[in-house]
Amino acid sequence: MASGVDVTAKRGDARAQVSGRPPKFDEPRRPVTVTLPERILRKLGAIDGDRAKAIVKVTEMVAGRDDGGRPVELVEASPGRSLIVVGRSEVLHRIPWLELAEVSPGRHLLVLPSGTAVDSLEIALLDLVEHAREIASDERDLLVDLRELLGRLRRERRTSKAEIIFFDTRALRHQARKAPPRA
Repeated sequence: MASGVDVTAKRGDARAQVSGRPPKFDEPRRPVTVTLPERILRKLGAIDGDRAKAIVKVTEMVAGRDDGGRPVELVEASPGRSLIVVGRSEVLHRIPWLELAEVSPGRHLLVLPSGTAVDSLEIALLDLVEHAREIASDERDLLVDLRELLGRLRRERRTSKAEIIFFDTRALRHQARKAPPRA
């Protein structure tokens, strides 16, 4: 055991004592090898000098943490004004008039058609929870959290609506595919 490792201990065995650097993360971990473009490596370096920590930070920012964090949150858009942002959800797509606008991977704004009352969304969420017993527990949690947040904000008279301008870019993408290559 000259190197500080009990070589007789099996991997994962509590007897395996390694001296040297302390672990970077306080949870199960393992080494991986990954090849990334140089530009991504530069961006990761700007986030954290330790690439492993930078990858964890970016992943948690994009995909969320698995530490019981809620899939529904208020995100401040301007001082004193917030938007509701929800995580990925299949069940919200059952509300035919509701659109989910992805603002970052796995994070969506709720888009109601012009003239639709916020109360309509709350009622649609209640209907989904009440009538859809086959909904997975994480989806049910999202629905309940969203309904509770909407209800609380409505009762406190802290809701208002504004419009977001959307542009139909499908024709632009179609034209770009048809355009001849530049010489």
